[in-house]
Amino acid sequence: MFTDHLTQYIHLHPWLVAATAAVALLAVLIEIRARGESFASVSPQQAVQLMNRGALTIDLRPADQFAAGHVSGARRMDGEQILRGAELLKKYKQKPIIVYCNSGSLAASAVRQLRGQGFAQATNLRGGISAWRSEQLPLEKGAGSNA
Repeated sequence: MFTDHLTQYIHLHPWLVAATAAVALLAVLIEIRARGESFASVSPQQAVQLMNRGALTIDLRPADQFAAGHVSGARRMDGEQILRGAELLKKYKQKPIIVYCNSGSLAASAVRQLRGQGFAQATNLRGGISAWRSEQLPLEKGAGSNA
């Protein structure tokens, strides 16, 4: 009886059923992508552990924000430098790299770019510098180093 009603509904509303199926598929794809990206991100505490083992830390924020406070030892890089990562960072190809921005969204894109260039250990600081600050971890001030 239920299947008869379902079949009749599908027959009467094919566009609505197709739209519902498309939205469900999109939700599944977004979830799969989000889970995949979560493997390429680390918490501030995990970042500290990686840094203690020699990870390179890259700050993608503008120079003035970098100078106002950045993770100790971080290098400031811009999007163009990330695109040339294979050239600029070749000695770090087999080492962990932590990339961060203000919130983590720009850094996630940069990590995808670096991973595409063969930096398999590139990770995003989940939550960016905002998460770092909320954990009350230390920041260094000044121009620091650039790549």
